[in-house]
Amino acid sequence: MTTETHLGMPQLPAPDYPAEVRARLEADAREVIGRYPDSRSALLPLLHLVQAEEGYVTRTGMRFCAEQLGLTTAEVTAVATFYTMYRRRPGGDYQVGVCTNTLCAVLGGDAIFDALRSHLEVENGETTGDGKVTLEHIECNAACDFAPVVMVNWEFFDNQTVESAKRLVDDLRAGRAVEPTRGAPLCTYRETARILAGFPDERPGAVEASGGAGHASLAGLRLAKGETGPARVGPPRGAPPLGERPPDHPSSHDAPQPTSASDPEHPSGPVTGDAEEEKG
Repeated sequence: MTTETHLGMPQLPAPDYPAEVRARLEADAREVIGRYPDSRSALLPLLHLVQAEEGYVTRTGMRFCAEQLGLTTAEVTAVATFYTMYRRRPGGDYQVGVCTNTLCAVLGGDAIFDALRSHLEVENGETTGDGKVTLEHIECNAACDFAPVVMVNWEFFDNQTVESAKRLVDDLRAGRAVEPTRGAPLCTYRETARILAGFPDERPGAVEASGGAGHASLAGLRLAKGETGPARVGPPRGAPPLGERPPDHPSSHDAPQPTSASDPEHPSGPVTGDAEEEKG
């Protein structure tokens, strides 16, 4: 018996989870839903929860989320297909994303992505035959100071080169330990999904091992200024030297605002008809 249609084609109903899996997921879902005043707000973490179960968001997972939140499967599907952080098909244990936005691309991201496609013999979004690595190009992850950046299961690997990126994926496929440049120790995609669902990272020492960002390359800043040497440190062009500025001088990035709030000695009054004419 068919219960759903897609583009006019009948589909079989999504299978359910085994009883013991469903019971465990229901207990986890109750914990997640209890964090929010409106149960609908729990949809994103619940999608991560079901993704942690099978490595991607299946029709079974979407139906489970709909049942737990009192939504239609169409409403859940709309969200699951909108965000790229949710997989719609099986993938590898390690999702390797190469940033190919402007700065990373200029500094080597495009070359890294092309080299990994050839080295792994996969295209964008495809998974290696051993099921270890899924390769994709990703949008900016706000790490431009460390370009070019590669992310593995959303952990940062900064200042990469073609050779370092190749070593990284080789180590992942061989099961050798790799350490992100910063952040938490690396774990599998499913383990990452459960953490994103809001459950603690229970690996021994994982929290203590989380690190900071380290030294920024500032390569983008130098590139923007047309500089080839170290970035210039000093007042902005055209600004008086720091020692010659009055105490109330606005900083280089704060433009003075002609309002009563920023200039209490010259409060603004009501707009008159003459003022309106002058403005016109």
